[in-house]
Amino acid sequence: MEIDKIILRQIKMDLLHPFTTSIGTEYDKDIILVEVIGKSGLSGWGESVSIVEPIYNEETVQTNWHIMNDFLIPLLMKEPVRHPDELYEHFKYVRGNFNAKAALEGAVWDLYAKEQGTSLAQALGGTKEKIEVGVSVGIQDSEQKMLRQIEGYLEEGYKRIKVKIKPGWDVSILKGIRKEFPEIPLMADANCAYTLGDLEHLRRLDEFGLMMIEQPLAHDDIIDHAELQASLETPICLDESIHSAEDARKAIELGSCKIVNLKIGRVGGLTESKKINDICVKHGIPVWCGGMLEAGIGRAHNIAVTSLSGFTLPGDTAPSSHYWKQDIILPEVDMEEGYISVPKGPGIGFEPDLARIEELTVATRIY
Repeated sequence: MEIDKIILRQIKMDLLHPFTTSIGTEYDKDIILVEVIGKSGLSGWGESVSIVEPIYNEETVQTNWHIMNDFLIPLLMKEPVRHPDELYEHFKYVRGNFNAKAALEGAVWDLYAKEQGTSLAQALGGTKEKIEVGVSVGIQDSEQKMLRQIEGYLEEGYKRIKVKIKPGWDVSILKGIRKEFPEIPLMADANCAYTLGDLEHLRRLDEFGLMMIEQPLAHDDIIDHAELQASLETPICLDESIHSAEDARKAIELGSCKIVNLKIGRVGGLTESKKINDICVKHGIPVWCGGMLEAGIGRAHNIAVTSLSGFTLPGDTAPSSHYWKQDIILPEVDMEEGYISVPKGPGIGFEPDLARIEELTVATRIY
C-alpha cells in the first residue's frame, strides 16, 4: 500500500434525540473523519469516536486532532505500509490515544480492503452475512416514558434491549420493565456508576434475569469486578476496562467478567479487535460490539467487526435512522427484522456522502 494523501475533516451532527447516561447527556456529536487516499486513487475512511469532553475516557476530539496531526500521521507517512496489521506496533511509539489510532488505522483498513477488491468484513476474517441488532435506551424523565420507548423498539424488531442505570434509577426501573416485558432479552449498563460498597444492592439485580450488567464498577478496574462477579449470578460484562487483548486475557483469567463489550476505538483499532475476538473465542467468552453514537462510517466499521465469529450477542449497531435525520453515507445503514446485512462490496461497503460531509464540515486539514 502506498499512501498519497490524508485528509482530516471535523464535522458536527445533531442527534435526533438527547442521549442520557450516568455520566451525562449528549445532544450532538463532533466527529473527526479520516480519509486516506492511496496512489491507486482509492480512498479509505475512518471515524474517531471521541467526544468533546474527557468523560468516557481521557481522549477528546481536540486531543485526537492533535495526536493524529502531530504524531500518528507523520509516523504513517514515514514508510510504506504492507498490511494494516503493522500499524498497531508502528503506533506504539505514542502511548494510549486509542481512539485517535483507531480512526487512522480504520481508514487504512478500508483502503487496504478496497485495493484487494474485498469487503472489510472478509479482510478481517468475518464469516457472517448479517448481524443481530440491539438497542440502547438512555435514562429517561419517567419510567412510563422508558416503557413506551422499549415497546416501540420491540415493535421495530430489535433483538435485545439495553437500559442505562445509575444509583436511584436501577431496581425500580428494572422491576417495571420486567413486569411489562417479562421475557425480553434485557441488559443493564451502569457506566461505572457503582462501587464494591454497593455489592448487596447490586445483588438485587439478579432477580431480573438480565443477560448481563455492563461495567458496574470503576472504568480502570478488573480486581473488584472479579470479587463482584463471584457474588452475582448475573454475568458481568466489561467495557471501559478493556483496552487491549492483554486486558481481556487478564480479566478473563481473574474471573472479572463473563462477557466482553468491544469498541474499536477503545482498543486502538481493528487489528487489536481481532486479537480480542480470538482470545474470547478461545475461552468461550461471548463478545458484542458496543456503540459510541457513531455516524455512518464508524457504524460501517462496527458492522464489519461484528461479522467475526466471537460476536455472538446482539450489539448496539442500530440503523442510521435511530440517531440521525440524515447520515453521511449512501446508502444509510438499514435494519430488517432485527438484522443488518453485512456489505459485500469493497471496503466498508458504503459510499461517503461527500456533499453531506461538506455541509457539516467545520475544519479540514490535508497532508
